[in-house]
Amino acid sequence: MGRRLAVMMVLLVAACAPRGEYMIWPEAAGVGTLRTVFVGTSRGYDTETGHYTRERTHESFARFDISIPPDRELGNITWPRKNSKPDPQRQFLTVKADRYETAAAFRTDLSTAMRPSRKGAREAVIFVHGFNNTFSEGMYRIAQLSNDLSLPGVAVHYSWPSRASALGYVYDRDSALFARDGLERLVTEVAAAGADRILIVAHSMGSSLTMEALRQIAIRGRTNVMNKMAGVILISPDLDIDVFRAQAEEIGKLPQPFIIFTSARDRALALSAVVSGETNRLGNLRDVGALAGLDVTLLEVGAYSTGAGHFTAATSPALLQLLGGVAQIDAAFDFDRVSRVGLLPGAVLTVQGATRIILSPVTAIVDAAQ
Repeated sequence: MGRRLAVMMVLLVAACAPRGEYMIWPEAAGVGTLRTVFVGTSRGYDTETGHYTRERTHESFARFDISIPPDRELGNITWPRKNSKPDPQRQFLTVKADRYETAAAFRTDLSTAMRPSRKGAREAVIFVHGFNNTFSEGMYRIAQLSNDLSLPGVAVHYSWPSRASALGYVYDRDSALFARDGLERLVTEVAAAGADRILIVAHSMGSSLTMEALRQIAIRGRTNVMNKMAGVILISPDLDIDVFRAQAEEIGKLPQPFIIFTSARDRALALSAVVSGETNRLGNLRDVGALAGLDVTLLEVGAYSTGAGHFTAATSPALLQLLGGVAQIDAAFDFDRVSRVGLLPGAVLTVQGATRIILSPVTAIVDAAQ
């Protein structure tokens, strides 16, 4: 009874927290770092307010130019205050927003933006937000990640219709299932726009949605799309372990690298486990043997966690500095485990292809492979 009461208290406090909304402020251009985010969404759109809602609908496409303020800490998103003049030195602001009438117009602009980068490849990073997120929160998060992690290529956001409420877990879980076709279409559109490499970064419940979309793409035999997958990163995935195994086995050869950020100190996933009647979710898994036979790497980041610890990979300044960008992660996994010393400090354990690295600010890598 005491544990369930604590769960309800946390949910009620979270439900009362104020939420941010993007503000269009053209004057922010030239003040901060400009990041363009292309968007595919299955949310409804309110023409009166100019904002996306929690309603479920057919997918549509948009583009946002976002100013990242120069005066901020790594991992932090600072929102403009209501009824106050925005401060582009300290706050995230939208410089310009455009909605596309057709998917073809979206592909054309995206193709133009995807200039060849590393090794001449045209790259795109698709971010899929998690449970209890507004449209603005997910969009600004990929802008922040793109900036702080120096993500390669063009940033693309898939915004599925979360209720944006701590008490809306069931609604969000159903919305994630509803949104599978929309994410599959977005990935297909990005590939059709000319992307050579597509990296998917998903958070929390968005990880379940991502796995379902990849499973659908594989089942449909779209090898031309799957062959462009340059990796998958699941951050604090709110996903049943058995369901993940079944999805992975249906996909077949997983995109590489396939990285799962976990934390034994993730309080949000601990609550999710209680709601689900389980002991663990994928995002707080400690036993890498549960994923034996799958070519995946678990990065345990609990040593860097603060607060609820549910988005450490995106919000911890120390961890962001350690990773130094997705290119650094790629470099680490181009080598065998012994050669990773100094790149990813921590203890390494491998069981039948699945690897767990317990990242530590002070511990050097110990090769404890079995």
